[in-house]
Amino acid sequence: MTIPHIPSAAYLILGAMLFAVGAIGVLTRRNAIVVFMSIELMLNSVNLTMITFAHFLDSMEGVVFVFFVMAVAAAEAAVGLAIFVQLYRTRKTIHLDEVHLMKW
Repeated sequence: MTIPHIPSAAYLILGAMLFAVGAIGVLTRRNAIVVFMSIELMLNSVNLTMITFAHFLDSMEGVVFVFFVMAVAAAEAAVGLAIFVQLYRTRKTIHLDEVHLMKW
């Protein structure tokens, strides 16, 4: 069984589309979890683009950097979800328009 060759441009287009979907999600949604998932989608689209360029340039540096970014993103997701759980326990909402933590 052979793996079909997919051109690098297809991966770049997919990365751009995923980034656009994530950006639209961040700009239009008010639920903190959905905004958080949209940011993660944008981060993964950048990772896909970096892997594509690393493959195109026949370099391992981009792949190593993506592994590092994925490890940091996993930690960031754990901290972010913990913040949302605590926010929901104290405020009974995670709607971003109703949360004003930095205001007096």
